[in-house]
Amino acid sequence: MVVILDYGIGNVFSIYNMIKKIGIAAEVTNDVTKVMQASKIILPGVGHFKYCMQQLRKEIFFDTLQERVLNNKIPVLGVCVGCQMLMETSEEGNEKGLGWIKGSVVRFKENELVQGQKIPHMAWTDVTPSKDCKLYDGIEEPRFYFSHSYHLAPAIEIQATATSIYGYPFTASVANNNIMGVQFHPEKSHRFGMKLYENFARLY
Repeated sequence: MVVILDYGIGNVFSIYNMIKKIGIAAEVTNDVTKVMQASKIILPGVGHFKYCMQQLRKEIFFDTLQERVLNNKIPVLGVCVGCQMLMETSEEGNEKGLGWIKGSVVRFKENELVQGQKIPHMAWTDVTPSKDCKLYDGIEEPRFYFSHSYHLAPAIEIQATATSIYGYPFTASVANNNIMGVQFHPEKSHRFGMKLYENFARLY
C-alpha cells in the first residue's frame, strides 16, 4: 500500500488519482496505523517551506514517519515542497527541514536568469536524470511541470539524481538510498509523471 501523507497541505488527491489510475493501491491518510503498514510513503507539499514543516511536525504520525523511513528503510518520495523538506535548511524561513538529505534549499538567483524569465519558475521543463536513478526508468526525453521559487542545493553531489535548467542548471531530484525527492509535480506531468509514480510504487 502506498500511503500519501495528509497533513493539511496541498491537493493530495491529485496524486492519489494518478496512482490509482495506474492500478496501484494507495490511500490518503494521517492515521498512525496506516503509516505503520505502508510499503511506500509519499510526502506532498505546496506553499511555504516553514509552514509545511510546522504542520508536519504537529501530526501524531510524525515520530512514526521518522521510524519507518530512517530505521525500517521504507521508500519515501517527497514531491515539490515535500522534496525540499527532505533537506536540512531552507532560505524560505528559519524552520529546520527533516535533514534526511544533506544540503539546503535556496532561492533562484535573479541575476543569473535569462532575460524574460521570472520567479517563480512555472513551466514544463526538460529533466536530465542520472543513469542509475530508477525513478526515471522507461521515461524517454523526460519533461515535467515545475512550479517553484526555490530549488535544491544538495551537499553531496552524488545525491543529485537529475538536473534541469532555468537560467542556470539546478537540481531537479535527489535520493539517499530509500529517500527520494522530486522538485517538480509528477501529478501534473501527464504520462511522464504517471510512469515516475509507477516506478516508485514498484521499487524493491
